[in-house]
Amino acid sequence: MKILVTGGAGYVGSACLRYLLSQGCDAVAYDNLVQGHAQAVPQGRLIEGELADTEALTAALKKVKADAVMHFAAATCVGESVENPSYHYSNNIGGTLSLLNAMRAAGVKRMLFSSTCATYGMTPKIPMSESTPQEPFSPYARTKLTVEWMIRDFAEAYGLGFTLLRYFNASGASSDGQFGEDHDPENHLIPLVLGVPLGQRDKITIFGTDYPTPDGTCIRDYVHVDDLASAHWLAIGATTPDTREIFNVGTGNGQSVMQIIEACEQVTGQTIPRELADRRPGDPPALVADPVKLKKQLGWQPRYTDIKDVVATAWQWHQANPAGYVSKEASCATI
Repeated sequence: MKILVTGGAGYVGSACLRYLLSQGCDAVAYDNLVQGHAQAVPQGRLIEGELADTEALTAALKKVKADAVMHFAAATCVGESVENPSYHYSNNIGGTLSLLNAMRAAGVKRMLFSSTCATYGMTPKIPMSESTPQEPFSPYARTKLTVEWMIRDFAEAYGLGFTLLRYFNASGASSDGQFGEDHDPENHLIPLVLGVPLGQRDKITIFGTDYPTPDGTCIRDYVHVDDLASAHWLAIGATTPDTREIFNVGTGNGQSVMQIIEACEQVTGQTIPRELADRRPGDPPALVADPVKLKKQLGWQPRYTDIKDVVATAWQWHQANPAGYVSKEASCATI
């Protein structure tokens, strides 16, 4: 199978790209490198380009002779989406419209979209199934839900097969320690916590300790990035031009902010100072997946079920690369 991976130099996109290659797929990343890193892409597997450039996308799809597209490219920072919704709507919705039109022009009939559990909003129902009502609480989440509906509409009008993967908190690093998480600014909890024992910050701030959870802090479902990649592989293999499918991707187990800090202390062997702060607007108390459908229909099973194992892979990466990909030479020539 030949697959174009938009956003394929990003954290999750590059992990999926490498997994596809390990399974014998002919996969190529398409990325503008604004948030992605060329160092995360194997040599000769990167096309640098803008998602909004429909002509360039069409040419890339034809050059790769793509059978399918995995679509990761998006602005993903929730806080930034509140401060600058114009950018998120233009980038996420406008960029996807460009991609869908390019796919039509190139005759590509299969698509897997990287969606998010954030489209479910502040739902009190835990765990969350694919039928949970979608009431997104941020501009970022609303762009993702809008894109889901765009894809559905294109499917009905133009004969596109699709699978939507709504996944929970991507986490961890590759088991060989070569690839990991590097955002600027970093807004994911595990790398933020690990920044304390690395000497990058004095303490970790806990936003809200009065949530209706066992220890008062927010609960999230942390799924290892390699397990996410295997789910994408299974999903794209099951996607035909007639597919109209949706899956949640998560472990089904939730960890609180306090439990993540404790796991990081156990893995690093260091005490991590913390400070308490007020809740942030729009943070749901708990987001935990019901992954039964993905497991039953596609046979997916996560390898990383202990949060300490997830943290250990992240710790290995961040210790070796305290400055992230800045400290690693780019080894991939663009094609």
